[in-house]
Amino acid sequence: MTKVFLCKTADLSPGEMLKVANDEVGDICVYNLEGRFYATSDMCTHATASLAEGDIDDGDLITCPVHWGQFHIPSGKAVTFPCERDLRTYKVDVQGDEVFADLSAESSEAEKMKDSLV
Repeated sequence: MTKVFLCKTADLSPGEMLKVANDEVGDICVYNLEGRFYATSDMCTHATASLAEGDIDDGDLITCPVHWGQFHIPSGKAVTFPCERDLRTYKVDVQGDEVFADLSAESSEAEKMKDSLV
């Protein structure tokens, strides 16, 4: 397990996101969706764009600021063209007022999605 600190819970209000630099996997985007925290790679899989500069829509979709493709934040699933490749997600662990990501594990939603495809 490779656990990295992302932010304090107070750093992100519900509906906000934040880009966190990481040398091992590249930038990570952390999201607060109604008090639940998620983390994905920050780079759109379609174009060179930071998802942290996009918008959260419909409660759990991140919209790329370049071509407006969308991803489901909890699972990383690409849901709107031109995005066709899913985002890398990270398992998030909130300990007290600190938010961490496990760089060696996908989110539970992404794992469920993979299991349903088998």
